[in-house]
Amino acid sequence: MIQKLTILKCADNSGAKELKVIQVLGDKKGRTFTKFGYIGDLVSCSVTKALPDSSLKKGDVVHAVVVRCRKEKRRPDGTYIRFDENAAVIVNKNTKEPRATRVFGPVGRELKDKGFSKIVSLAPEVL
Repeated sequence: MIQKLTILKCADNSGAKELKVIQVLGDKKGRTFTKFGYIGDLVSCSVTKALPDSSLKKGDVVHAVVVRCRKEKRRPDGTYIRFDENAAVIVNKNTKEPRATRVFGPVGRELKDKGFSKIVSLAPEVL
């Protein structure tokens, strides 16, 4: 469960290391400005830690999609999915394409259903 002021690990090579959630924007199907976010939801974040020689600096406001969430989520087939950490991938505001060229760690299968197939193809493992 992702909410305001949640700290997310940045799971890509965009230059940011840590993100703080400003606002949960929700998914793309009209459910916007919800209180909690899960895998596949868009969030507006502020960069809290960044690599020294990257294009992103501390304090930059970016949009990201949640790829891992510690709170378990029930799938339609009755199984539950849960990860060890909260993580997100930075995306462009308009095209919803990832800014980075690599994605680190596993991602949830829900991303493909919500239209983030580019992130799924870059990920080393889909759970």
